[in-house]
Amino acid sequence: MIARTGAGPLRRLVVLRHAKSAWPDGVPDHERPLAPRGRRDAPAVGRALAAADCLPDLVLCSTAVRARRTWDLAAAQWGTPPPVRLDPRLYGAGAAHLLEAVREVADPVRTLLLVGHNPGLAELVLALAGDGLDDTLEHVRTKFPTSAVAVLAWHGNAWRDLAPGAALLTDVTVPRGMRPDDTP
Repeated sequence: MIARTGAGPLRRLVVLRHAKSAWPDGVPDHERPLAPRGRRDAPAVGRALAAADCLPDLVLCSTAVRARRTWDLAAAQWGTPPPVRLDPRLYGAGAAHLLEAVREVADPVRTLLLVGHNPGLAELVLALAGDGLDDTLEHVRTKFPTSAVAVLAWHGNAWRDLAPGAALLTDVTVPRGMRPDDTP
């Protein structure tokens, strides 16, 4: 059952870890690009979110190159991407700072997509999830790999009311793109 924090509409927080990044010599961490696998997987994330009817009303995205590029490639899979807010606080943030950014979101937003980095994203998912369907919590505890998507649902009137343990982890998936030599 989805935890209720009082009367209010169903809200979803979709948490996306950036796609696989490259480690070029001499490139600062913030500027690291996506690796070839990341460039394949990020569009698959966009397609998976569309297929699951999980398109966001707003996106909060880290300013790191790999996070921004993940978002760009995922959003290119949709007709009209939602507005994105690049937030430098999300780069390297822990669960508490990520939750602070989420709590600042305007009330009309029903589905929010957060694009960032581990270990903060996995910590946030585990902190917010009072419960999970199937073995979703165990998946996040074990590993939240690149391109992983976690969907948390909760009832509330305002994002500022989202609290640890208040959400239900409804899904965890890791969309992967096909290599050119893969056959469908």
